Amino acid sequence: MFFKIGLFTFGGGYAMIPVMEKELVDNHKWLKKEDFIDCISLTQAVPGPIAFNMSIYLGYEVEGFLGALVSVIGVALPSVIIIVTIAAFFANFTEYEIIQNMFRGIRPAVVALIAYAAVNIARHLKWTWSMACIAVAALILNTFLGLNPIYLIIMSFALSIIVYFMKRKGFKAHQKSEDRDSD
Repeated sequence: MFFKIGLFTFGGGYAMIPVMEKELVDNHKWLKKEDFIDCISLTQAVPGPIAFNMSIYLGYEVEGFLGALVSVIGVALPSVIIIVTIAAFFANFTEYEIIQNMFRGIRPAVVALIAYAAVNIARHLKWTWSMACIAVAALILNTFLGLNPIYLIIMSFALSIIVYFMKRKGFKAHQKSEDRDSD
């Protein structure tokens, strides 16, 4: 299944997200939708290509270490085969008009797959005000200031931790006041 995903998904890891979701959540029912969304969040927080990170994580969730190994090989192997074949037979393959036209045709589909993944994930999140504020701030900082996505991820991660501890502290303070009231 991961070989098929790697073979038929152009545009990198983000374009693979809807295909992985369809296979793992909808078709095989190996994961719940919430677990899949958590996987996307987690694999964004670690270094490396999202396609590899997701395939390792999802393979591990389904079949342990062997599942992680097989899934990452499966998702990477089609690209390796295609690149080696292109390198062996076409010295300057991008100069061919048919190749240029193929890439022009694939680009809009890749954009659509990435947009679909973003909208689909956003619809299924349990939004809070802090999540919405972080998302809007990240969008504004990236769109208008061109802030590097790495910094956005680090800042979002830090803000999420701060919000978590603030809520936790507020909960403990609320709990202490209830304890005093009951005495």
